[in-house]
Amino acid sequence: MPDVVAAPARGLELYAPPRLATPLRISGARLRGLDKLGIRSVQDLFQHYPRYHIDRTQLRTISQLGEVLENGSDAEVSVLARVRKMAPSFSPRSKPGQRAKKLTITKAVIADETGSVDVTWFNQPWVSKALKEGTEAFFFGKISSFRGKLQMSAPRFEKVRTGTEPFNVGRIIPIYPATADLSTDQIRRLMWDTLAASQQILDPIPEPIARRMGLMSRSDAIRLIHFPDEKQEVIQARRRIVFDEVFTLQLGLVYRKRQLERTVQGIRHELPKQDSLAETFAAELPFALTAAQRRACDEVLSDMGKPYPMHRMVEGEVGSGKTVVALYACLVAIGNGHQAALMAPTEVLAEQHHLTVNELLDRAFGEDEAVNLFAAVSKRPIVRLLTGSTPTTQKEEILAAVAAGEVDLLIGTHSLIQDVVAFADLSLAVVDEQHRFGVHQRKALREKGEAGEPDILVMTATPIPRTLAVTIYGDLDVSILDELPKGRQPITTKVGLASEARQTAYDLIREEVRSGRQAFVVYALRDESEKTDLKSAKAESKRLATEVFPDLVVGLVHGDMKSAEKEAAMTAFRDGKTQVLVATTVIEVGVDVPNATVMVIEAAERFGLAQLHQLRGRIGRGAHPSYCMLLTDLDPTKAATEPTIALALERLQAVASTQDGFRLALVDLRQRGEGQLFGARQSGIPQLKLARVLEHQDILVAAREIALEVLDVDPELRAWENRELQREMRFRFPEETLDVVASG
Repeated sequence: MPDVVAAPARGLELYAPPRLATPLRISGARLRGLDKLGIRSVQDLFQHYPRYHIDRTQLRTISQLGEVLENGSDAEVSVLARVRKMAPSFSPRSKPGQRAKKLTITKAVIADETGSVDVTWFNQPWVSKALKEGTEAFFFGKISSFRGKLQMSAPRFEKVRTGTEPFNVGRIIPIYPATADLSTDQIRRLMWDTLAASQQILDPIPEPIARRMGLMSRSDAIRLIHFPDEKQEVIQARRRIVFDEVFTLQLGLVYRKRQLERTVQGIRHELPKQDSLAETFAAELPFALTAAQRRACDEVLSDMGKPYPMHRMVEGEVGSGKTVVALYACLVAIGNGHQAALMAPTEVLAEQHHLTVNELLDRAFGEDEAVNLFAAVSKRPIVRLLTGSTPTTQKEEILAAVAAGEVDLLIGTHSLIQDVVAFADLSLAVVDEQHRFGVHQRKALREKGEAGEPDILVMTATPIPRTLAVTIYGDLDVSILDELPKGRQPITTKVGLASEARQTAYDLIREEVRSGRQAFVVYALRDESEKTDLKSAKAESKRLATEVFPDLVVGLVHGDMKSAEKEAAMTAFRDGKTQVLVATTVIEVGVDVPNATVMVIEAAERFGLAQLHQLRGRIGRGAHPSYCMLLTDLDPTKAATEPTIALALERLQAVASTQDGFRLALVDLRQRGEGQLFGARQSGIPQLKLARVLEHQDILVAAREIALEVLDVDPELRAWENRELQREMRFRFPEETLDVVASG
């Protein structure tokens, strides 16, 4: 497919790239203000959508203003009136001994055929020059009464100009995101003038699709989202723009996925037999695979048996067994005579994976390593760990063994994508907690394959419903682990005011330790800070060890420790030598200590909802009931007047009310939006300005279905009716972006 279809544009292309965008014909302060808002072209301006609209369609006569006041309404009103009297601006005199106030007052009287009203402006002396006696204007503001006379304080106004329709009053007006340099009124005027002067906006959506979805034209949608004539038009315009945003997004993702399947050479794996590495491993597990795990393994097997690379995401609850599915896939690759890699975002998680994988392999194949020279021979695979902290001599040995094909599975951090790491025959790359890696990092790992592009399996512990997953990760197939292994114990979670519940938490820790269990105490900060009075892990570990639990062994782990120190602290805790482990969020993922049954999280309001759920997932992994205490200093009585407190408490109560990560993900999505929930936005992926995955699920699902249908019939979008659609998809998905998307 050419980069852009060579067809002349028949109107303004809304999603044109900067090099083809229409420049704004303005300069000076307004241009600088727009630049701060990311507005550099007509296209940018038109996509600067209102935050909300205000209905100013109802004009009142001045005689009706008294009725508004009598009804006790403090709503803003609009009137069409003429300036009867305009007094010069003045500054009130200060009383003797008082400092002079920097205040100017401008007074006027406006009137229509039904009456008059006094108007006052403060610190706006320019008004007396803008409004001369006899000027007719629309006035908008709140009405009040002073000494029995009606008055308006600091109303906005728009002068009536012959042949120019007003855009600030007498209609539904847009309220825009603005800056100190550029007000919403100024943006509104610029939008009005630019829309009036603009050419027709090109509409690439074929008529049958628009008719099927009940969509208005794109030109109408852009005009009406900014200046609707009635409220219903705002809803219809938003629906059209939302569809446009998600449709080309889905079109680009599906197109790239189909293109990979057609053109990229992968590595076909033979399905494992009963005595293969993968099936031997599954049979020797200390627990039975859940139905969801078996289903995910079957889906992975199906992908790995195809001639093009797998691009699959396994998502699931904390503790749902994603690592087992990933290791099963690795053993399929190794059993076929290839190598596998597992990349984790942190050293702690990589080390935990190394420990878990070796324990599972020891159980299935014994502890004696043997180079797996022949496919399908069940010998214990050789596993190595490579991180930034690996000693140089050991690192060189590992690199040489990997290059010689003597390492079957290499586990590590971003160290795996360094140029010095060369695989003999990599056929599978597993990426854990995939949202923590940039797409270019994942792409670099993908390019490590020699015989063909390796299969990519990404894992995420951010559980989201399938319909949302396929819209966000549209280029990936999705496997969902929606059940936990049998035997998992419930976790009782409570929210408490720190000053009242902290001692209760300490008593709970002591009681559980007395029963042979262990506990985590988590802090948001590693070190004390002068900017906040939050407790820190370092300081509190000393206090807990000396004042609260002097008879217990208290350990400490945080991200600033050297790798060897962290591993020593975690090993002591896993082995039961440490009874209470003080930690930061370094333990958020990958830490598996079945004997830990208590987690106390200090300043819990400082953590995100997903973080709290992940942290809590470190307990409840053994045979004993577990307990999580979320301590906060937030005053619940202030929730009604302070939104930030209300949101934070809502997060804490949500975690306390359920262990269902899918439900919590939806709460998180409502609070923070999809960009935050799914981690840093992927580089090059089109941004969604109006579309919201929760609010617009019906449109998202329909857009994906239509994208699949269109590409089934016209895989390259070469048909005449799709030529502009192809051009817009290329604008939103440049070739280099499509290449990056393939990395997952």
